[in-house]
Amino acid sequence: MPNWLSILLIIFAIYVGISILLYFLQEQLLFKPEKLPKDFIYFYENQVTEEYNLETRDGAIINGLHFKTENPRGVVFYLKGNSKNIKGWGKYAVDFTRNGFDVIMVDYRGFGKSTGHRSNKKIKHDMQFVYNKIKEKVDEKYIILYGRSLGSGFAAKLASMNNPSKLILDAPYYSLTKVTARYAPFLPFSLIMKYPLPTYKWLKYVQCPIHIIHGTNDKLIPYKTSIKLSKIKPELTRLYTVIGGGHKNLNNFESYHKMLSEILNDKPEEQDLEGTSFNVIHNSKRRHA
Repeated sequence: MPNWLSILLIIFAIYVGISILLYFLQEQLLFKPEKLPKDFIYFYENQVTEEYNLETRDGAIINGLHFKTENPRGVVFYLKGNSKNIKGWGKYAVDFTRNGFDVIMVDYRGFGKSTGHRSNKKIKHDMQFVYNKIKEKVDEKYIILYGRSLGSGFAAKLASMNNPSKLILDAPYYSLTKVTARYAPFLPFSLIMKYPLPTYKWLKYVQCPIHIIHGTNDKLIPYKTSIKLSKIKPELTRLYTVIGGGHKNLNNFESYHKMLSEILNDKPEEQDLEGTSFNVIHNSKRRHA
């Protein structure tokens, strides 16, 4: 066998080996769960909370929290990112309760107190299961979906199959396959990804207003991702830019809270464009007498 062919076969074997390894290890690479003991007690200062456990058809337990307000204007179903558990994520609920909205926040399988074998299909089913439970108590016109980072894909999927009042995406990805491919573009992620989460496909079927919030200094999921997503359903979408915002610190920017308040409170009003420059065409060509 020629030396060049032997080298080629070795390179191919290494390539296949790395691909197989990533296929089986991607759970550990994508998810950063932190377990909680069953007797752990959640506490948030100045927040009224109720813990609940929902049992799925396959016997898994989905643990969650209900952050309550007096005379709520609606409920925000908050789908969190990929790290730790709702013990830490719960501190963000105040951004919604202060605006008069209840918040439902759950842990994915294997996070916090939630149990069960995790898979792409099962997480999507779990989130629909929780959404259905919310619908039993609240009309959909009062339900807002909020997806943060990893949760943005699941939120987009839910919005594509239901009729919430709004979809808010915080630092969303075009697809999780695209995010992972940035780090090793030579690997066949389109074939080996167990969690492709094609947000861009699901947004095509969303019928409610879509609000996208993204920081310009996001190193994990680039800001240009949200620009691309905003063009999928432009008639329903508005992009909110947090200048200087990274992936994990948008809550530290005053502009983020102003944007969120504007979205939740429906501040923008319909514009009467009659008598404005709307539809006026700018002619850059100079005409000579």
